[in-house]
Amino acid sequence: MTVLEERFSLAAQRVGEIPSECGPGNAFDAYFAENAEYLSVMAEEYEWIRQGNLRTADLEELKRHNEICFIDLLGKNYDTSFANPAWAAERLGEEFGPFLSAVSAELHSLPAFVYEQDLESVTIRMELFLELYHAFACAGKEGIGLPDYKEVREIFYWFASDYAETMAERSVADAVDWERDFATRIVEESDLTDLRYLFLYGEYIADDQWKMAEHLNGLPQETLQKIADTYTEGFRKGFELARKPLEKKESVNIRYPLGFERVVKLAVENFRKMGLKPVIYRAPSSFLEGRSVYKNGYFGAAVNRQFDYDHENDQALFLDKKFVNHKLECRKNAWEKFRDKAALHAGPAVIECFGERPFEPANKPEKLQLSREQQKLSVEYRSQAGILSNRYIDPEERSFTIIAFPVPQIGPDFPAIFDEILKINTLDYQLYEGIQQRIIDALDQAQYVRIRGMGENRTDMKVMLHPLKDPARETNFENCVADVNIPVGEVFTSPVLKGTEGTLHVTRVYLNDVLYRDLELTFADGMIADYGCANFESREEGRKLLEESVLFHHPALPLGEFAIGTNTAAYVAARRFDIDDKMPILIAEKMGPHFAVGDTCYSHEEDRMTFNPDGKAIVARDNEVSALRHEDPKKAYFNCHTDITIPYDELGEVTAVAPDGTEYPIIREGRFVLEGTEELNAPFYS
Repeated sequence: MTVLEERFSLAAQRVGEIPSECGPGNAFDAYFAENAEYLSVMAEEYEWIRQGNLRTADLEELKRHNEICFIDLLGKNYDTSFANPAWAAERLGEEFGPFLSAVSAELHSLPAFVYEQDLESVTIRMELFLELYHAFACAGKEGIGLPDYKEVREIFYWFASDYAETMAERSVADAVDWERDFATRIVEESDLTDLRYLFLYGEYIADDQWKMAEHLNGLPQETLQKIADTYTEGFRKGFELARKPLEKKESVNIRYPLGFERVVKLAVENFRKMGLKPVIYRAPSSFLEGRSVYKNGYFGAAVNRQFDYDHENDQALFLDKKFVNHKLECRKNAWEKFRDKAALHAGPAVIECFGERPFEPANKPEKLQLSREQQKLSVEYRSQAGILSNRYIDPEERSFTIIAFPVPQIGPDFPAIFDEILKINTLDYQLYEGIQQRIIDALDQAQYVRIRGMGENRTDMKVMLHPLKDPARETNFENCVADVNIPVGEVFTSPVLKGTEGTLHVTRVYLNDVLYRDLELTFADGMIADYGCANFESREEGRKLLEESVLFHHPALPLGEFAIGTNTAAYVAARRFDIDDKMPILIAEKMGPHFAVGDTCYSHEEDRMTFNPDGKAIVARDNEVSALRHEDPKKAYFNCHTDITIPYDELGEVTAVAPDGTEYPIIREGRFVLEGTEELNAPFYS
């Protein structure tokens, strides 16, 4: 038996004794008994998997094992779970409740580690729980009642600090090391017609994952191949159009929602033919490692999005300057360890899903919040971590692609919607390339663009453009065909900030899995000067939601992108199926003009020359903020980019205005009016 195995065995044995030591009627005893019972189940689950039962169990047994891993967080169970900060605060008090709820939330990251047979990650969390239990037990025996809050919080702090190196190394390895092949083996070695394979991951499996896998199993092989080819060819074309050397790379990161394995397996084969090995990692399950409402990696069903939202700020328990510096040093060491594989990494190829019921979070006063100082530290950490990542994976030598498909939860029209999205994802990019060039030619005459809403939409924006020194060879807007951002359908630029001003308003928009009502941003010299939404009765609660999930705790963000979406086919399909509020930003951004707050589209690649298909150089790759990268990179980048689209039916006008005042109308009252763009209106009348 290894030292780690012995630690696990001792921890599991001690955890198993705790429920019998806890008396009835005491809330803290109930907390420790409940979580000890859960940990015992996880220890049993670890042994059950270690003995090889996953591959031989029947479907009903697999479903039962899957459910027991997440039962505390499902539906009404969460209301009375200590992982719910509101319930924990009610039972354990306003001081200990949120803290112990955060501990319980961290323990619920264990299914991922159990199924991966990551014994260290399982053991250290069991040991954290035991250390906290003994602190409370000792205080009780000594007649103190409860331990000192600061002392038990220190236990959590040192757990996060002591294992920061372990967690950083795991995170970096997951990102670039193709030898970490847990998911790759599931995809390549499983019989994907036997849907029991879904339960091999250790993710929560609900109807969406099951029905998606069933749907793909029912499609012709040539349709599956078409999806995979569109996806992987978009990735390859991203390198080709940007004149980046794909032949120098050896790995690609594949991200997808569970249920898409039939497509992913074909994509892996395509990528291997390009010389690229798959790197497939799980969306973080631990709040210490970056778990959030938004999933980045492969992932199953959302067990409870309110749970994710309730705990997104749990780092408030340990985030300070010392910890940030230590964690950054650990990440640097981890990148250094994997520098050779990082240099060979080509970037992410992402399959997104959409169609889940919009999530409108409940704001709980018991939820942990970052202090102003911690918000600054969180921003600083993300900025420095981004700089580190770009140091080892050169942005000028990497690319990406993203494609999106609906999930069955979208409604009874799912098969028809899936087919429609497949058509949209494979539209004739050459047709759009020519029409979009007409739009770009008009925009390149302009000093600024005027965008106004109509009806209930209050948008009134003036977006300044870069002056062109040589219009015959230069352009402000990129002609976006179906490569990195599938489907086809937009022209975009990085605006000049000075003089860019006005109000951006949308009545309903779905961003990062959250539905916003009456979202409004006010800009002055290209920076967000004010913001709000109508999600809550209190204006301050709405501002807090935007601060956390759109501004990401930055005091202000620049307008990093302005674009005109041209994919009217997607817009009409969304309206026909009544799913416009469910469309992912990847498609929604093509369904009208959109504005992105945060970094530009050329973040960290501003010094690389980029060309349109007509050979013109795109000069609008920078703005006054990103230009600070030469002096202080921490001030140049925000490590976020959120697109906000005005749908055509809320759009009064998009007009290019030349320096002499000449106007070039592009869109009026939701229809394209520029000569040569009439075909874009055809879907409206079909």
